[in-house]
Amino acid sequence: MKLWQKDKTALASVEKFTVGNDRELDLQLAPFDVLGSIAHVSMLASVGLLENSEKDSLVKELQVIYKAIDKDFKLDEGVEDIHSQVELMLTQKLGDVGKKIHSARSRNDQVLVDIKLFLRSEIEKLVGKSKELFDLLINQSEKHKNDLLPGYTHLQLAMPSSFGLWFGAYAESLVDDLITLNAAFEVVNKNPLGSAAGYGSSFPINRRSTTELLGFDDLNYNVVYAQMGRGKTERIVASAMANIAATLSKLSMDACLFLNQNFAFISFPDELTTGSSIMPHKKNPDVFELIRSHCNRIQAVPNEIMLMTTNLPSGYHRDLQLLKEHLFPAFKNLSDCIDMAGLMLSNISVNKDLLKDEKYKYLFSVEEVNKLVLQGMPFRDAYKKVGLDIEQSNFTPTGSVNHTHEGSIGNLCNEQIKGNMERMIGRFGFDKIAQALNSLLA
Repeated sequence: MKLWQKDKTALASVEKFTVGNDRELDLQLAPFDVLGSIAHVSMLASVGLLENSEKDSLVKELQVIYKAIDKDFKLDEGVEDIHSQVELMLTQKLGDVGKKIHSARSRNDQVLVDIKLFLRSEIEKLVGKSKELFDLLINQSEKHKNDLLPGYTHLQLAMPSSFGLWFGAYAESLVDDLITLNAAFEVVNKNPLGSAAGYGSSFPINRRSTTELLGFDDLNYNVVYAQMGRGKTERIVASAMANIAATLSKLSMDACLFLNQNFAFISFPDELTTGSSIMPHKKNPDVFELIRSHCNRIQAVPNEIMLMTTNLPSGYHRDLQLLKEHLFPAFKNLSDCIDMAGLMLSNISVNKDLLKDEKYKYLFSVEEVNKLVLQGMPFRDAYKKVGLDIEQSNFTPTGSVNHTHEGSIGNLCNEQIKGNMERMIGRFGFDKIAQALNSLLA
């Protein structure tokens, strides 16, 4: 049967294709659709479009629906999306009053506000997970600040590093990652509700009211831009997530190398590594390999969203529906990767006294050059002398390091890095949001 044939079979095929996975993904939006509806009906009553008694009945029933969402909540057969489901439930319970909930809004701005509330919530969870990993990295950095580690450039031996530096580097990387996540959060934390289908409403609505009720910092003022923000918002959030994923991916690559027998810098309990079906000696870093792959895939999500939206004109287009399929699962994947990285790093063992091995003696060449410079020799002469000593096999370093500047082996500046993280988390203002949403549900 051809899709363009106008019979019930064709219509069913079109419906199946156009709805896709939206019903399943909409379940993740359910609590946020209810919150948006509570704010909306409260606003409608404040401008005289609902009686206060009607508003009270709607809010009470919406709160009942909200509490039921965690208890096997689902969309009824034949209901297209979460917005229709909530309205259906209200109408079944309250009759004509339930039908009034859609006044002055469209499914376009409903899904916009739902997605923004969802993204806001997921960002908060992601910040919490990132902070937990950050704390672990800082603790490990302090614990192992005196355990030296070979540093590499071009994968060739370069200069002495330390496990303190290594752990601390990834901690500070997360601080910068949260800077970009905070920027994405600022884009997310603007209220699109009231833009309707993207061209506003002739009803005398109060958009500032719903902005305050939902705890948004501000609103998307221009109603056309509010609709244009769909796709752009998701891409910006995905880009911020990709930064965290890149940090985890690089850390995982390091761990895979460091566990390799030719490096043998670190080890893990047997239960956290995997073996081989034919090689009894194997201890494979499967967890880190999978973190690396998951996180590399997450780094592709911004590009996927960009390609799906790059040639869309202003206004709503059904293409935007598919963005949820790419972005929503990425939050869980990234959260799982952070959890697993935390599990592994909590159980890591480092190989102390690595640099006492003869093969690492050339790591100290710069140290020997610097010692000569401190004794008064010009740097170029000192560099040449140490180079000749190496060529003539006369290089005998002391194996000591004396780095005191900020951020070096002897001065990790972990307290300053912790302060930067605390200040960054404070910028999100999650407490204000919690207060607003708790008031809606009170």
